[in-house]
Amino acid sequence: MKSAFRKAAMAFHPDRNPDNAEAEHKFKEVNEAYQILSDTQKRAAYDRYGHAAFENGGGGFGGGEGFGASMADIFDDLFGDMMGRRGGRSGGAARGSDLRYNLEITLEEAYTGKTANLTLPTSIVCESCSGSGAKPGAKPRACPTCGGYGRVRAQQGFFSIERTCPHCQGQGEIIDNPCNVCSGSGRVTRERSLAVNVPAGVEDGTRIRLAGEGEAGMRGGPQGDLYIFIAMKPHPFFQRDGADLFCRVPISMVQAALGGDVAVRTVDGGEAKVKIPEGTQSGKQFKVKSKGMPMLRSRDIGDLYIQVTVETPQNLTKRQRELLQEFESLSSNTTHPEASGFFAKMKDFFENLGGQ
Repeated sequence: MKSAFRKAAMAFHPDRNPDNAEAEHKFKEVNEAYQILSDTQKRAAYDRYGHAAFENGGGGFGGGEGFGASMADIFDDLFGDMMGRRGGRSGGAARGSDLRYNLEITLEEAYTGKTANLTLPTSIVCESCSGSGAKPGAKPRACPTCGGYGRVRAQQGFFSIERTCPHCQGQGEIIDNPCNVCSGSGRVTRERSLAVNVPAGVEDGTRIRLAGEGEAGMRGGPQGDLYIFIAMKPHPFFQRDGADLFCRVPISMVQAALGGDVAVRTVDGGEAKVKIPEGTQSGKQFKVKSKGMPMLRSRDIGDLYIQVTVETPQNLTKRQRELLQEFESLSSNTTHPEASGFFAKMKDFFENLGGQ
């Protein structure tokens, strides 16, 4: 029983079926059924009375007719092979597979949102047979081996075991005159165009689920889902962290020393002015409020962080070199307090270390 429970629980676990209310409900029912069958008295009642143990509050632990019918179905569907009972559900058409599509967008498209037009190959319902798998005018018939149930029973000693019907492969139906277009599968492969709304604020790895847009099921079975996974293209200037943006801006040594204004372009196409105070050091960050990315399903907007890097002058002319040398000769500890303090502390440290 534990093996059957684990298998069913894994199949319907919410982590494996995100945004699937039916799977979540099934998972809860499986857990409830397992708790009942784990109880010695309740298990004995089911072994003795079968479905009746759960009907009309039977056995003192049922929850009414609805509960009894629901639990009976769950026990038969999930534990039928183990317990040797035949449930009341037939094979039925298989659900179509889910599809995955990786969509790469730019930071600017993530800021504004966009409508992406996709073209993807997928299985769709065969128009010739309307998904039945049979030629026009013909119909599938119930499988004579399993009686349309999709499973067959075999007696082995005291145990009765159910297996997938080998004649119809669990479909419960036999097609004598298969459709010439789809060869009896009820679906064909075609390229399909689809418009997908990508909301503003999506991040790298965001998943968009389009219910019923996956592959068509076999012989008229329900369609699977389509999952769009968003991938962000690297941006040449901005780095993103959630709703905040970061940008490194080089400034000259003179700008850092004397201060001034720096104009920076923003992701919305505008421009932000950042005031650089006198004596700004390399690595200093400045926040520009509400100039980051919009937050998904929210009216809030992140911030833009400007990190300045002081650029060392290169390729100096003779006159520029002379001026810098003159500046250096006029400098003092107050001009470069950090450097002066660092070397003074280093000197004291090693002198004291040598004295010890």
